[in-house]
Amino acid sequence: MTPTLELAPPAAVAPVTRTCTVSLVVPTLNEIMGMREIMPRVRRGWVDQIIVLDGGSTDGTVEYAREQGYEVHVQTEPGIRFAYREVLPLVRGDVILTFSPDGNSVPELLPDLVAKMDEGYDMVIASRYKPPARSADDDWITAFGNWLFTRTVNLLHGGRYTDAMVIYRAYRTRLVHELELGDDRWYRTPEWLFRTRVSWEPLLSARAARRKLKVCEIPGDEPARVGGTRKLQVLKWGAAYYFQFLRDFFLWR
Repeated sequence: MTPTLELAPPAAVAPVTRTCTVSLVVPTLNEIMGMREIMPRVRRGWVDQIIVLDGGSTDGTVEYAREQGYEVHVQTEPGIRFAYREVLPLVRGDVILTFSPDGNSVPELLPDLVAKMDEGYDMVIASRYKPPARSADDDWITAFGNWLFTRTVNLLHGGRYTDAMVIYRAYRTRLVHELELGDDRWYRTPEWLFRTRVSWEPLLSARAARRKLKVCEIPGDEPARVGGTRKLQVLKWGAAYYFQFLRDFFLWR
């Protein structure tokens, strides 16, 4: 039985002066139920820009986002990394914060992520496996996979992660260019081999560790998703990511 996470009510957040500007990027694909439940908990003052990045929803997600006054970009090329690359010219913040509106990302952690970035970190991760955080969305396959991939990144690339894979993280916008995250050559072969399209968070984790960037994690519970359907391609994505980790160990400097 999936455990139920009991979340404390959000505390009042006092206005703060920040040195960084933050763009919240919210990937969606038929997430109308999650959008209606989760996004009202995201206070607009926590970030400087909110962009809903939609993969072609047909359930009213885009219409809801526009009704709420969010910026919306509907991607033209399938695949989450292509979506990130398309939306990059619209990003105004010097920090990108990626957030899942399906219930897996706890909105009340947003100010904590932003505050740590304001301390001068290059990347801050909301880790599902850093105590006392726990995941209510894991099954034994995804739990083992996340452990294996994180352990691999730590061993091969010198990381100290508890969660190298999660989408819920903030990082400097300039890292997309500096770490070549948008460069097709780092994805073309594994995506062809395993007939899939992957995201760039795992590669970001590996290369940030290899460059010895200033990175930290904060504990972040992962509640069960709200509506919609799970979009994980466990075996294909896992194989593609492992290929990237191994190739980077030998080829990327």
